[in-house]
Amino acid sequence: MSIQNSPAWKALASHKQDVERLHMKELFADDAERFERFSIRTGDLLLDYSKNRINGKTIKLLNSLAEEADVEGYRAKMFAGRKINFTEQRAVLHTALRQPESFRMELDGQTIGCDVREVLAQMRSFCGLILSGEWKGYSGKAITDVVNIGIGGSDLGPYMVTEALRPFADGAVKVHFVSNIDGTHIIETLRGLDADTTLFIIASKTFTTQETLTNAHTARKWFLDKAVDESFIARHFVAVSTNQEKVEEFGIDAHNMFRFWDWVGGRYSLWSSIGLAIALYVGFERFTELLAGAHAMDEHFLTAPFENNIPVLLALLGIWYNNFFDVHSHAVIPYDQYLHRLPAYLQQLDMESNGKRIDREGDEVGYATGPVIWGEPGTNSQHAFFQLLHQGPNFIPVDFIVPLKSQNQAGKHHDILLANCFAQTEALMRGKTAKEAEKEMRDAGMPEERIEQLLPHKLFPGNRPTNTLVFSEINPFNLGSLIAMYEHKVFVQGVIWRINSFDQWGVELGKQLAKAILPEIQGEQDAKTHDSSTNGLINLYRQSRGS
Repeated sequence: MSIQNSPAWKALASHKQDVERLHMKELFADDAERFERFSIRTGDLLLDYSKNRINGKTIKLLNSLAEEADVEGYRAKMFAGRKINFTEQRAVLHTALRQPESFRMELDGQTIGCDVREVLAQMRSFCGLILSGEWKGYSGKAITDVVNIGIGGSDLGPYMVTEALRPFADGAVKVHFVSNIDGTHIIETLRGLDADTTLFIIASKTFTTQETLTNAHTARKWFLDKAVDESFIARHFVAVSTNQEKVEEFGIDAHNMFRFWDWVGGRYSLWSSIGLAIALYVGFERFTELLAGAHAMDEHFLTAPFENNIPVLLALLGIWYNNFFDVHSHAVIPYDQYLHRLPAYLQQLDMESNGKRIDREGDEVGYATGPVIWGEPGTNSQHAFFQLLHQGPNFIPVDFIVPLKSQNQAGKHHDILLANCFAQTEALMRGKTAKEAEKEMRDAGMPEERIEQLLPHKLFPGNRPTNTLVFSEINPFNLGSLIAMYEHKVFVQGVIWRINSFDQWGVELGKQLAKAILPEIQGEQDAKTHDSSTNGLINLYRQSRGS
């Protein structure tokens, strides 16, 4: 049965007609306890979801929707290692990567807990060698720079986390990330680095990803132009992969290949050996704190009832707007400069997971699924796109993420930052009426004719929903919790939409066509086998290369 035909979905569609007439400003005026009733604490995290277009009945109906969709059952299947990634016949066990040492699970003849501990021990040992300076490059010098070469989940997660945890960096090495096939990315990264003190991490599960391997071979050539001897590659290149044959063919010592598994999806892989760059940057102990924070959120997600379950509630609120208010965009605004890559990371996590239109039965869904995720840090974003959030014709829900403590106390900076964050959530909720706008302009001594002219432009409709996520500070543990929270939110939404959140067939077609076009670009003959636009673009580039 389609979820649209479920009793809860139909009840929500009817309930929406009542709720859309309500204004949050009046809801707050009528209920002095609204913040307490619509906020949740777990560990160091507070979720304030009181500034949403909801009442108590809304939450009950949304919880009923989660129950009818069997979120609890699918959650149990995921944690038990059932192959819920049904198109690839794979388990989904990134949560196993952050379990305590006592964890054991049998899957297809593997004892997962033992395998994970073995790789973590390998990472710990390697980090100790690099960060202590015991590991030497070919000239006898210690490693000072690490370049992570990957793409997608092999880049976005580690890059986001290392940026977020800069204040906790060990200081022994600098980390750099290369992902784009645009040669500028690798060339600019290598500029200024010394071959004899640089270590490269090649992160590719199959060791065949075109972008990653192209960048890796460019790095290899750059290195050998300086080091000359190919045997030195073993001291300066390591791999995160499952393909030992290809790794060794590249020149990397198999002892320096860090494994991961097909039950870890790329966008869920920063907890695995893909996080090697993180562990090198902040130290292995901090990396384990990151894992511990994620595990704490796993436990909350597993045990908290739906009405007090942060990932479940965030998922349900997203469905409330996406499917019942036809709002297909969601902004994430971190009020912390260190989190500046979080929106980009969440774009992949959410849009690659739930940007699907085929359900579990292979049929087209008749409703919206994954929204467009976007955002930038505050307060920069306030001076960029908040105009749209406040006065655009349609509302866009927003997550505000803010630490109460700054890692860089400087005068009044953090006070001003938080004042802006809290003010934006209030302004989006309250809005500004014609009466309030008129009074402001009259108090400023503005002529009546000018007031009449400006009045429509000064109105703010308000009633625009926000969630505020507050930590005491952004540290490894809290960051782990935050990331895991969004992982579980995406999972819950995928279950309710009846789609597979863990495959990504949508990235394949462009790759396939690029492989066909590449030899045509490099060939001697004009392209003729495509549509006129594609042929024209290929031939234009060929002429440009020739000239």
